[in-house]
Amino acid sequence: MLKWSLRVFSALMLLMIALLLIAYIRSDNVCPTHSTPSGETMLGVVQCEYGGPERVEIATLAKPVPKANEILIKVHAASVNPLDWHYLRGIPYLFRLSAGLRKPSDVMVGVDYSGTVEAVGEDVTRFGPGDEVFGSKSGAFSQYLLVNSDRALTRKPNNAPHAWAAAMPVAAITALQAIRDVARLRTGQTVLINGASGGVGTFAIQLAKNIGVEVTGVSSGRNRELVLSLGADHHIDYTRQDFADSAKQYDVVIDLVGNRNLSDIRRVLTKNGICILLGGGSPEDGHWVGPLITPVKAMLYSPFVSQTFVTMLAHNNSNDLEILAAIMESGQLKSVIDREYTLAETADALHYIETGRARGKIIIHPQQ
Repeated sequence: MLKWSLRVFSALMLLMIALLLIAYIRSDNVCPTHSTPSGETMLGVVQCEYGGPERVEIATLAKPVPKANEILIKVHAASVNPLDWHYLRGIPYLFRLSAGLRKPSDVMVGVDYSGTVEAVGEDVTRFGPGDEVFGSKSGAFSQYLLVNSDRALTRKPNNAPHAWAAAMPVAAITALQAIRDVARLRTGQTVLINGASGGVGTFAIQLAKNIGVEVTGVSSGRNRELVLSLGADHHIDYTRQDFADSAKQYDVVIDLVGNRNLSDIRRVLTKNGICILLGGGSPEDGHWVGPLITPVKAMLYSPFVSQTFVTMLAHNNSNDLEILAAIMESGQLKSVIDREYTLAETADALHYIETGRARGKIIIHPQQ
């Protein structure tokens, strides 16, 4: 019986390898960089091959026309996320099973945007021309973006510039869902945020303080004033002090860096504390698995300790965008903008996000 089981397993593995090889050979994309579109045109950032930021190109594309349930948005600002360089490089390689084996299946770049509704399809009633909106949609690094009306988007806060709104979707929703849905933080609890000066970290500080949580932010010394100005009660300079050696314990640790062993983090968690592992990784990490090993470690570690170690993937949705817009409009949430670039400087923006040193968010202005 065992012999036959091994034979069946081996046959299935060979079949899977064969299918992957066939998919690799046949995989391709239609890259528009050398096409000459007819009618109205726009500029957009595309990637025809996997690789570094030098692979992106500015292409002249056909300006889209909305169908019945679609919205055409003139993009005023788009923000860069670590997710963008993962898509760009196609690493870890397991990522390519869904993103395209040999070449990226979606050649458009960018996700987060803020802009003005240019036109709507005949079935759209939620928005109209002139409305200022923000949300998430592949291809955000373009002058115009076609969005399905039921996608994750909502109206921009009246008191927020487009750069602030574009900075929110991926980073702020991740922070919100980590604090509200996973950690379930409550007034009077304590949280340590490792990587507090980054995109998710700057939002997480503010959202935690808004519900009365005691916040400790970990970053380099140069970001101390930024972290404290956002409301953090305490700051730890990781170049001078190891937070894992602290005698203080926290109800929740949000790790946005991924540079510590789980046993180190466990030392600063309360007996029933929660560690949420988010982000981390760089282009120099393992290309096959990279940060994807983190969920496996968390799953294997948690059953043997009293604390909980979890990972999460944020779910972009209009309801949470509306919540964040309302908080920002009330003056209790702001976006931290580090650098701003034109569309022609997109490669420079992607190079900068790969350094892992950005303070808050990086913005691209497609209309400049």
